[in-house]
Amino acid sequence: MRTKQLGNSDLEITPLGVGAWAIGGGGWAFGWGPQDDNESVDAIRAALDAGMNWIDTAAVYGLGHSEEIVAKALDGVSKKPYVFTKCARIWNEKGEIGKSLKADSIRREVEASLRRLKVDVIDLYQVHWPEPDEDVEEGWTTMAELQREGKVRWIGVSNFSAEQMKRAQAIAPITSLQPPYSLVQREIEESILPHAATTNVGVIVYSPMKNGLLSGRMTKSRVENFPEDDFRRRSPYFQEPRLTATLSLVEDLGEIAEKYGCSVGEISISWALRHPAVTAAIVGLRNRGQLDGVVKSATLELEPGDFQRIEDLLAKHGL
Repeated sequence: MRTKQLGNSDLEITPLGVGAWAIGGGGWAFGWGPQDDNESVDAIRAALDAGMNWIDTAAVYGLGHSEEIVAKALDGVSKKPYVFTKCARIWNEKGEIGKSLKADSIRREVEASLRRLKVDVIDLYQVHWPEPDEDVEEGWTTMAELQREGKVRWIGVSNFSAEQMKRAQAIAPITSLQPPYSLVQREIEESILPHAATTNVGVIVYSPMKNGLLSGRMTKSRVENFPEDDFRRRSPYFQEPRLTATLSLVEDLGEIAEKYGCSVGEISISWALRHPAVTAAIVGLRNRGQLDGVVKSATLELEPGDFQRIEDLLAKHGL
């Protein structure tokens, strides 16, 4: 896979990276239901074999479990990928998730992530959410301190608005932004992506297939049978009438996918990657088999006419 420089860093990353949200497993507020750890390890290694050179996780995924699985998957791997993780989501002994951007909290979090990941330094450390908003400055000041101290190589933000990025940039440069972006969630096009582009902030988009909705493999039956602890049961994107409209869109996108000999998921990811401000996209993998439905998007180039066709289909389905 080709690589692209991430913002102001020396990180040269592939267009696709492994997303480790779902491999955190079930039993926590934003889990995806039960997950086989051996399948997670196998999926990560398969993705590395396919050429992906970075993994994105977060401390809160599985309440630490995702980071532990990433470490297990990388044990014995000779050519290590870049490892990205996040802070600012904490939890107590009951598994209740809290929000903190306080300096002492972030410092505890980075030490815990270093231990779970079994690394000496984190390649990219990101503020997961800018909450509480009044503590953004304190949190970002601490991130810059961790970078100077050598705990982390580069620092980024996730889910920040353009205004929140400006506030952070008054303290220290932002290497990257991680926002949600997909065919059915395009809010960042208005002000966030333009700000990132003009200030040399790399953009790693998450959920380009909208939690599997745009993969081409989702059905109403699957949604109805989600485990009770799958957060998607509560997501507005999986509720009617939006669910039916999106699945109808996916059906129509199948004709475009057929033209390119790829999956609808690969069309969806390629669409997100086409934006000039976007550096790369996260693809969540729960097993080796899912790799077949995403990997072609790293090199797929849609013709201009097909981008317009996609816009027409979005309008047709009211999305």
